[in-house]
Amino acid sequence: MIDKPYHKLREFLDTFPLGFPKTAAGVEIKILKKLFSETEAKLALQLSPVPEEAVQIAQRTGLNQDKLVEKLESMSKKGLIFRLRREGKTFYNAAPFMIGLYEYSVKKIDDELARLFKEYYDTAYQKEMGASNIPGFKVIPIEETIAPDMVLLPYHKIKEDIRAARKIAVADCVCRKEAHLTGSGCDAPVEACLSFGVAAEYYIENGLGREITAAEAIAIIEKADHAGLVHAGANAKHLSNICNCCPCCCASLKGISQSGHARHKYMNALFEARIDAAECTGCEQCLERCPAGAISVDDVAVVNNDKCLGCGLCAGTCPTEAIQLHLRADRQEPFDRAFDLYQAILAGKHNNETDGDVDDGPNKKGI
Repeated sequence: MIDKPYHKLREFLDTFPLGFPKTAAGVEIKILKKLFSETEAKLALQLSPVPEEAVQIAQRTGLNQDKLVEKLESMSKKGLIFRLRREGKTFYNAAPFMIGLYEYSVKKIDDELARLFKEYYDTAYQKEMGASNIPGFKVIPIEETIAPDMVLLPYHKIKEDIRAARKIAVADCVCRKEAHLTGSGCDAPVEACLSFGVAAEYYIENGLGREITAAEAIAIIEKADHAGLVHAGANAKHLSNICNCCPCCCASLKGISQSGHARHKYMNALFEARIDAAECTGCEQCLERCPAGAISVDDVAVVNNDKCLGCGLCAGTCPTEAIQLHLRADRQEPFDRAFDLYQAILAGKHNNETDGDVDDGPNKKGI
């Protein structure tokens, strides 16, 4: 069977927390064939989700180490696997579809790949992203929209977290590039996706993004905030990335804004907007800014906290400063490590498959 390596690779990618489910039309195989050569697909199958040195991979597979390194470097430069360098050693591991192959295609995406991505999202991947009821992203508002008396931890403060980062890169938003190529999209900034630490090094070394300073990253965040974009990072305390999401293009936010799914399936809201009715003039500027349809206005604005993302976009535009963000009393703090997040997603998917995939209501952790 000529497509056997691709079908095996699909099965392998489907074992990741955010998997790679099969579709009736086989669009996922078309994506893999567009991204990987048959030789590359076979080699990807030899890798582990856990980073390994080439010597370990060679010993396990029997492949020549020098030739293996050459192939692994080539594949990492194409965004087909992940590579990190630490203390003079280089490690390689298989990359999931998301966050991974999809985002790493940002420089190579063309009309055909964009169409395939869109078809796959519409038919399978939006459901996959919300299947665990464990949000993969946490929403991180800019500090200026948070009530000044709030006692915050470092990972609650987006600008403080950015300033502490060792390495920072910015890349184009693949979601918005896909939307533009498929005839939709918006006029929000495209160069808006930030990565930090080893993720930033990967983007910089492979030409997927460019290195920037903390000051430049904060300027990008402020520009994104002015454009009405939601700042969201992986739902863990360590800062690895910040996506600046629009409700019309971005994969996670579209599930909420366009499909009407509960926010907890995609976004962990740590904050909530509170409105001082005495200061509110009912101008409706916040109504236009809210990406989740969480605000209604009669005489004054009212927030539906079940829908509120805690993004602060409403507070940032309020002319009377009647809106401030407060930490939710029922909040679920981000996971200590990305590994803990991934384990929770896998467990959540298993539980929902067992329980019949309930689609609404908070999960047992209160998210």
